[in-house]
Amino acid sequence: MTVSELTVASLFSGCGGFDLGFEAEGFRPTAAFDISPAVVDTYNRNVAPVARTCDLSAETPTISSDVLLAGSPCQGFSTAGKRDLADPRNDLLIRAGEIALASRPRVFILENVPAAISGRHGTRWEKVEAMLKVAGYRVSRVTAEGPTSGVAQLRKRLFLVAWKGNEVRCDLPDVLAPSLASCLSSVAGLQGHDPIILPPGSRERAIAGRIRPGQKLCNVRVSDAAVATWEIPEVFGPVSTAEAEVLRAIVRLRRRDRRRNFGDADPVSPSKVCDFLGRCCEQEISSLLVTGYLRRIDEFVDLTHTYNGKFRRLNFDAPSPTVDTHFGDPGLFLHPSEHRGMTPREAARIQGFSDTFELPGSRSQAFRMIGNAVPPPMGAKLARFVRSALLSVAA
Repeated sequence: MTVSELTVASLFSGCGGFDLGFEAEGFRPTAAFDISPAVVDTYNRNVAPVARTCDLSAETPTISSDVLLAGSPCQGFSTAGKRDLADPRNDLLIRAGEIALASRPRVFILENVPAAISGRHGTRWEKVEAMLKVAGYRVSRVTAEGPTSGVAQLRKRLFLVAWKGNEVRCDLPDVLAPSLASCLSSVAGLQGHDPIILPPGSRERAIAGRIRPGQKLCNVRVSDAAVATWEIPEVFGPVSTAEAEVLRAIVRLRRRDRRRNFGDADPVSPSKVCDFLGRCCEQEISSLLVTGYLRRIDEFVDLTHTYNGKFRRLNFDAPSPTVDTHFGDPGLFLHPSEHRGMTPREAARIQGFSDTFELPGSRSQAFRMIGNAVPPPMGAKLARFVRSALLSVAA
């Protein structure tokens, strides 16, 4: 079989990032399915006119392809969300496996976040693996990370790779990622590049002015990368040196002296703060309660703002944080050198989409499509492995 004869289809295709990676490696897209008309339209514009709107929770389409991809929703599994075990979207993982068994591709690849196999959430992933094994597929778990998959961001994804035939060790060679600086260069004038500068004099602009590249607004860590609210007095109010010392002590104690078996921190006893600092600090605690830096919880106190990741300013010399659906919010992500959030085109660049990829619809729609996509270079990394290692042994 020649490369030109290889075909690929996808379930929960989104705008087609995964498919573009396979297309770049010589696979011809033959079908794609998603419930959103907007992303289906974007797929048909940019990948191939083979996508159609389909509710895969209720419909099992007829598919014939060498490779079947599936990127079922990750919101119920992701640690960035609520990890709701009862989220009905979680069951779409199993639906993908059921459709794969009905289609019988030579290779099936299921993509999701690594947290999809953590704790009780992992039972769905394990069920899909068991279904495939019973049907005669060999199954392996593969993890891919952005910096070693040709993507300039700290994105990590889990793949279930299933194939028929001989045993193959699923080790994917590393791919050098471009620098973030190169991803963000020469974007002026491109479709989807619409910088929105934070207004001078605004609260957001004042905060952004205090955040250097690689830093974030963070009250729950003490490090060079964390800028606490009390370090921005022009926005959050002034504190004395002694009060700042109390606040930093609480940052440490709330994670060190745990009482509960859930969450990652606990409110702190004022006496523990005094013991930690070796002095009485009741006056500072009372003052910080009045100014709103602290809040009282029964006989304990805690930080009012438990920020851990707002106003993250990207660094030209380091990989970007994961591009998600909120990547355009300056309260979450800041451009490395400008006082603004990111643009849809910049998000697409970091994800590895080409500049010819059209971003139709609203700004929020563009961020949603790009943030939910598998980065094309990561898809291409999987495609090269499938072509060279799996299809040669697949029955």
